[in-house]
Amino acid sequence: MDLHDLIAKISAQPQKEQLALLAQVKKMIGPRRWVPNKGPQTQAYLSDADVLLYGGEPGGGKTQLLLGLAFNEHRESMIFRRQYADLDRIIRDALKIHGSREGFNGSPPPKLRLSDDRIISFRAANRVGEEQGTMGDGRDFLGIDEATHFAKTQIQFLMGWVRTDKPGQRTRTVLATNPPLAAEGLWVIEMFAPWLDPQFPKPAKPGELRWVISDEDGNDRWVDGSDPVEINGKLMHPKSRTYIPASVKDNPYYVDSGYERELDAMPEPFRSILMGGFRTAFVDAHNQCIPTKWVQAAQAKWTPTPPKGVPCCSIGVDASGGGADPMVIAARWDGWYDELIEIPGKEIPIERAGAWCAGQIVSYRADNAPVVIDLGGGYGASMYEHLKANRVETHGYKGAEGTIRRSRDAKFKFTNKRSAAYWLFREALDPGQPGGSPIILPNHPRLLSDLTAPTFEVVPQGIKVEPKEKVCERLGRSTDYGDAVVMAWFEGPRETTSAIEWMDEHGYKGFKRDQPRMIPSKVPPLSARRYISG
Repeated sequence: MDLHDLIAKISAQPQKEQLALLAQVKKMIGPRRWVPNKGPQTQAYLSDADVLLYGGEPGGGKTQLLLGLAFNEHRESMIFRRQYADLDRIIRDALKIHGSREGFNGSPPPKLRLSDDRIISFRAANRVGEEQGTMGDGRDFLGIDEATHFAKTQIQFLMGWVRTDKPGQRTRTVLATNPPLAAEGLWVIEMFAPWLDPQFPKPAKPGELRWVISDEDGNDRWVDGSDPVEINGKLMHPKSRTYIPASVKDNPYYVDSGYERELDAMPEPFRSILMGGFRTAFVDAHNQCIPTKWVQAAQAKWTPTPPKGVPCCSIGVDASGGGADPMVIAARWDGWYDELIEIPGKEIPIERAGAWCAGQIVSYRADNAPVVIDLGGGYGASMYEHLKANRVETHGYKGAEGTIRRSRDAKFKFTNKRSAAYWLFREALDPGQPGGSPIILPNHPRLLSDLTAPTFEVVPQGIKVEPKEKVCERLGRSTDYGDAVVMAWFEGPRETTSAIEWMDEHGYKGFKRDQPRMIPSKVPPLSARRYISG
């Protein structure tokens, strides 16, 4: 008999029978202070996964699961929210389970000592980097409430300190969350791709364990099982992950309280987003530069081959100085973009980075397409010079530089080149323009996140898009994908500008001006050649 069935049965019995049934309940509970609801919450409680994603809709008992595991199963627990103000409710629920304030210290960071060998710490990391304040502070249980509010780098760092020196003590991480309200939380789709990404080649069922190794660059590599795998001469031990969905229908307490009716009355678009599971629909910020739905519409049109008869028009390159940041290449066939090429920074020989990276660009280049290189950080300067020396048409891109370009209606100037590039790409993505948007983008969550992250404001000097440094600080990573795509649109010919002249200049004889864009590409698209990652 399920515990909740017992509770219902108890309430309907005379007092004498109630006492007998209560004795059965105590026997079932034992020393535990918390018992999971039947269904997904119990499945999550009993899951063997090293890293568990739980939730997907409001009301599924996500926070209670974190507290229950901390009270019953672990010695050193750390429960996180992005902001300290959001910890109040979690702490109140913890004290309610505890039954008193004994052992609670509210001084930051708050702690609840349950016994001599059992403690729960409540922490927050509002800004990227604040999570590093827990460095070296091991915990056998990491619970992150509303995990999609965090940057991926924060999650990865915190997971790195899940450990124990107590024999027999299990370690685990539980990411409890509703769907992301903004594209910044899309990392969850990548981290749990077998369950959440419809394009993943081998989909997983809820609760099914899958095994993964995180390489030196922090990228996930899914493997077939738990056996150690040798990567670059090093033996790596896979970790297991799973996803267990839960909703208000799985929580008898909220069902009985009528909370489901409150969710049904939630205004749109929040109701559709929160009640729709991990689908990529978001609420845009009021000053978001590029609307999310416009990018999604461009990604929905993507096919693995470029439009017939269209040459490669431009290649955007977000340069790398080695280390963790990759070099990202975005090639554009008019409005169609190929799969992005990502070359890990560690593969770039620093002592000859300029020549080596220039060679990579040339190997991917088609149709004598011009190359646009980000020179803002100084990493691309040597590559730029090598390409110029080899007579490759190359444009330097410095986002902080001024520009004379204006918005499509000529009403607005721009504070710098970065603002112009992002705004003009926004205009190109607008599905309401005559003939619709020409932009077709590969369907990658990171690209969606990069393009939709920057905000904008109108200042006396014109339109000002949020500086890259601030965006990267908020995301906890660089926006390489989005920047490469935007640069490729900012320079180089397009059908609406100089395609005919560009084709004539590059020797496409026989092109008929009354027959638009019928010159086939001489080289296959990047995705048909050497696709590295991404």
